[in-house]
Amino acid sequence: MSHSALALTHHRPWPFPSGPWSIAMEWNDLAFLHWRVDAKKIQALLPEGLELEMCDGSAWLGVVPFRMERTRARWFPPIPSAHTFPELNVRTYVRCAGKSGVWFFSLDAASRLAVEGARVLFGLPYFSARMNCVRRDDSIMYDSERCDRRAPSAAFHASWRACGECSVSAPGTLEHFLTERYCLYSVRRGSLLRGDVAHVPWQVGPVELSLTKCTMTRLLGIDLARPPESSLIARSMQVLAWTPRAV
Repeated sequence: MSHSALALTHHRPWPFPSGPWSIAMEWNDLAFLHWRVDAKKIQALLPEGLELEMCDGSAWLGVVPFRMERTRARWFPPIPSAHTFPELNVRTYVRCAGKSGVWFFSLDAASRLAVEGARVLFGLPYFSARMNCVRRDDSIMYDSERCDRRAPSAAFHASWRACGECSVSAPGTLEHFLTERYCLYSVRRGSLLRGDVAHVPWQVGPVELSLTKCTMTRLLGIDLARPPESSLIARSMQVLAWTPRAV
């Protein structure tokens, strides 16, 4: 049976990879929080071969909390004790060889199996964290405290709720730039990798946000004490991911 992430192709900037996907997952109750940041500072943090992308005259740094559900490897059912957990990503936007994608500075998750598996399979900087994501009526309460000895402590505490309708963003808009990404980049054993992802177009909308603490980017030398310049909400997305390959 065809996966729903493969149902549409008109929005994709390039075709699906020829090989089989490796991971299926569902992302729920997302907040896309973004700050304008100094482009030179961010470019200096990227590996060789990646070019920072800009929009509306700025580089952007994103903090994206959500709840991962129904995570499974191809041909296998979800593992009962490990397929659902909160996750929080810190990311920016890059391109390499003409393909725009995402670069992750960190990915915190409340699943040791997911953290260790993603570090090995995808070469991504995953870290363990104590996390809680609770929905109460139309509001999401989200708390995260990193507890991984491989990285300095980092915390995120916020709540949010939708304050308008969600819709597909138009090409050329900031919303489209920040969300419509179909590959990720990582480095493993010194080699730059690219991993494709598949999903239908995002439906995003305005959000009422209460952000009480965010120290997720202090290691980068960036303070996010001010409110984000862009805040969006998304309800749910079915996603497929391919194992990264050398660029």
